[in-house]
Amino acid sequence: MSTHSHHPHAPIQEPEGTDEFEILELAVRELAIEKGIFSAEDHRRFSEWAESRTPMYGSKLVAKAWLDPAFKERLLADGTEASKEVGVNWLDPTGTGTPSDYTYFYVLENTPQVHNVIVCTLCSCYPRPVLGMSPDWYRTPNYRRRLVRQPRQVLAEFGLFLPADVEIRVHDSNQKSRFMVMPMRPAGTEGWTEEQLAAIVTRDTMIGVALPQPGWTAAEAPPRSGVAHQSAEITGGGK
Repeated sequence: MSTHSHHPHAPIQEPEGTDEFEILELAVRELAIEKGIFSAEDHRRFSEWAESRTPMYGSKLVAKAWLDPAFKERLLADGTEASKEVGVNWLDPTGTGTPSDYTYFYVLENTPQVHNVIVCTLCSCYPRPVLGMSPDWYRTPNYRRRLVRQPRQVLAEFGLFLPADVEIRVHDSNQKSRFMVMPMRPAGTEGWTEEQLAAIVTRDTMIGVALPQPGWTAAEAPPRSGVAHQSAEITGGGK
């Protein structure tokens, strides 16, 4: 897969205004309510649940896997089942019966040789039960179209520069499957507790556009434009 382009393009950035997908969602929602598929109250309750989600559960999954080799094995073998150990039931995450597309959840392990990153090229499929609502840039056509063709270039726009010998694997979410990246545990975190480790496993590290670093949490991360380079120095998970 080619990772270079000589054509100009816009960098990944937050969208402005209402996009075509928001207009389409509103039209489909109003039609579904009119047809009695669900009520406006049903939609309000689901939206409240969805918007209350954070990357907390994903961070717990990764931190627990870094510390517990047996759990890591279970998580990689069956992410849907292993998620129950941190309180997430993919078959019924809201407690009110969620659509069947929350069925297959796969955790992708980064290694010194392979770096994973997720995208949804068709729309905005995203592992909301463990990562919360997707960031605006994840849903833009710019990110969705370019990541599969120019992964190194797109990652560089996030400040992530990987060695040339690291293979980048792009995983395209779909109606039945959701993916999350398990980043490698960074050096300098030996002896840390699960809570300390979870704090540095941010949303972007589980999408695959960043690497976890000691002292870098979602609340303390510097502006993206101020990140010149993210170190690839890491240690194996579970150590």
